[in-house]
Amino acid sequence: MTSSLKKTLKTVLPIAIGLFLVWYSYNSTSAEDRKQIIYYIKEADLFWVCISLGMGILSHISRAIRWNYLLEPLGYKPKITNNILIILTSYFANLGIPRSGEILRATALTTYEDVPFEKGFGTIVTERVVDLIMLLLIVVTTFFLQTDIIIEFFTNKGFNLSKIALLISVFGILAIVFIYFIKKSTHPFLLKIKTFVTGLLQGVTSIFRMKNKWAFIFHTIVIWTVYVGMFWVIKYTVPETIHLSLSQLLVAFVFGAFAMTATNGGIGLYPIVVSSALAIFGISSVSGDAFGWIMWISQTLLVVVFGAISFLVLPLLKGNK
Repeated sequence: MTSSLKKTLKTVLPIAIGLFLVWYSYNSTSAEDRKQIIYYIKEADLFWVCISLGMGILSHISRAIRWNYLLEPLGYKPKITNNILIILTSYFANLGIPRSGEILRATALTTYEDVPFEKGFGTIVTERVVDLIMLLLIVVTTFFLQTDIIIEFFTNKGFNLSKIALLISVFGILAIVFIYFIKKSTHPFLLKIKTFVTGLLQGVTSIFRMKNKWAFIFHTIVIWTVYVGMFWVIKYTVPETIHLSLSQLLVAFVFGAFAMTATNGGIGLYPIVVSSALAIFGISSVSGDAFGWIMWISQTLLVVVFGAISFLVLPLLKGNK
C-alpha cells in the first residue's frame, strides 16, 4: 500500500464511517421515533444548551492558559488570545482530517509566535498524555461508582467477565515482559521505542518540576470538570433524562469520550454510543438519541463557528506572517 493511499484512507475512512453511522442511525429508527427525536431537539431548552456552550468556551480558554505553563519553561509566552485562536483552528481542522489539528497547532505556533515546531509539538503531546491520564481517572471512578450495573450490562451483552479479566491479566504480564526487554535490548527499533516512551514520561513528569505546576494542575482539573459539566447540563434538555445522577451520566460521558476519537469529532457514532449508555439506566432510545444529538450538534457547531472565525482572524492579526 503506497503512502499516498494510506494518507487518503486515514482522511476519508473516518468520515465515511461517520456518514455510514448517521445513515444507520436514521434507518434503524421508525418514522415516529425520528419525529419524536427531532421534536426533542427543536424543543430543547436553549438556556441549558447555552450553559453547555459557555462551558465549552471556558474549557478552550483554560486550555489556552494551561498551554503557556508548558511553553514558559522553554522560554516562550505567546499571547493567550493567539493560543485560543490556534486551539480553535486546530479543533476545526480535526473535523475534516483526523489528528491534523495537532500538526496545524504546532505549525501555527511556529508561524505566529516563533516557537520551534518540535518544541511546540512536544508540549502538545504532553498535553495529550495528561488528558489521557485524566480520562482514565474518570473511567476508573465511573467503574467504581457504577460497578454493578456496568458488569450486568456486559454480562447481558454476552461478555464473559472472567475471560475478560484473564485477557487483561495476560496483556498486563505481556506488557511487563515487553518493558523489561525494551530496557535490556540494544536493537535499534526497540531503542527508538524506549527513547519515545522516555520522552513522553519526561514530558509528563516535567509538570511537577515546572514553576507553575499547581496552576497547570488547577487548569487541568478545570478543563475536565467543565467537560463533565457541559455534558451534565444537557440532561435538562430532555424530560426523561432530568432525573439521572452524575455517576449515571458519567457512564455515558465515558462512552462518548471514546466515540469522539473513533470518527471525526464523533460524527455519527457519538449519539449512538451515548444513547446505548443511557439505555443501561432505562432511558428510551428516542430520549437517548435526542440527548446525544443535542450534545453533539451544539458542541460541533461551537467548533465550526468559532473555529472558522479563528481560521480567518488569526492571519489578519499577524498579517506580516
